[in-house]
Amino acid sequence: PWTPMAKPLSESKLGLVTTAGLHVRGDRPFRSSHDGGDTSFRTISRRASAADIIQTHTSLGFDHTGIYRDINVTLPIDRLPELVEQGKIGSLSDNYYSFMGALRDVTGIVEDSGPEVARRLKDEGVEVVLLTPT
Repeated sequence: PWTPMAKPLSESKLGLVTTAGLHVRGDRPFRSSHDGGDTSFRTISRRASAADIIQTHTSLGFDHTGIYRDINVTLPIDRLPELVEQGKIGSLSDNYYSFMGALRDVTGIVEDSGPEVARRLKDEGVEVVLLTPT
């Protein structure tokens, strides 16, 4: 995770991964689980509307208010294209990825879903990943 940048951000393709338990309306919600948590992921198209993204993160340990008011607090779906237009970021990946944070057992992410998302990002040519928390 601490690899030096090979080129400036203004020339790089950026991907986004969040642990806010977000997904597009109509997708399978993240599930509450007593077995350590839901370690699956959801794909969110870069072209999705902020109004079409909902949160089913089940942790009681954080205040959802900011995300409910503006999804860009944790998934800057409207702000990132602005940064591309300003020349601050080279380009954006076609898809963003969402996990549910506050897991008691991350084995499924380490062994399965995490490597799958990494492969997808790499296949798309992503050079930099912005990680946003819940």
